[in-house]
Amino acid sequence: MERERAIGLLREYVKNENMLKHCLASEAVMRSLARELGQDEAKWALAGLLHDIDVELTDADLTVHGRETVRILNEHGLDSEIVDAVRLHNEEAFPGETRSTLFQHALAAGETVTGLITATAMVYPDKKLSSVKASSVVKRMKEKAFARSVNRDIILECEKLGMELPRFVEVSLSAMRGISDDLGL
Repeated sequence: MERERAIGLLREYVKNENMLKHCLASEAVMRSLARELGQDEAKWALAGLLHDIDVELTDADLTVHGRETVRILNEHGLDSEIVDAVRLHNEEAFPGETRSTLFQHALAAGETVTGLITATAMVYPDKKLSSVKASSVVKRMKEKAFARSVNRDIILECEKLGMELPRFVEVSLSAMRGISDDLGL
């Protein structure tokens, strides 16, 4: 699926601007992770872009979030690896199944770290990604009260990609900076 068609599909299901920005951030992070790891950039970016397409349909209920996405992506003929990675970015909706591939771990960790990076930018006076240092994001990982809803254990799945946390954050932050205007950050 071409990116413009995917954007149209995403906008058909997701109306919340902040959620759309999260999906764009996840797309950018996944593209950069794919480049870093020698994987298919277009495939990984598409997974990042579409991973939360059913979030409004499911009212962000983690016990079902992802199930409608699987149906939608299959109806549109997306690659089974993309559908599989998207499906398992939220294991809670698929009891008994766990992430096992590089792609699955990358999507889970990559989309989750966008929340921590965004929250870190929001505490800066200018609220700009250009002001954020990767070391500040890493430091915020240890502050459990900061961005409480961000699951640090999922971010740490970056280690299953063979990436230490500081490098993972650096790659992700750089990717988000590259689209900072689109993110309003």
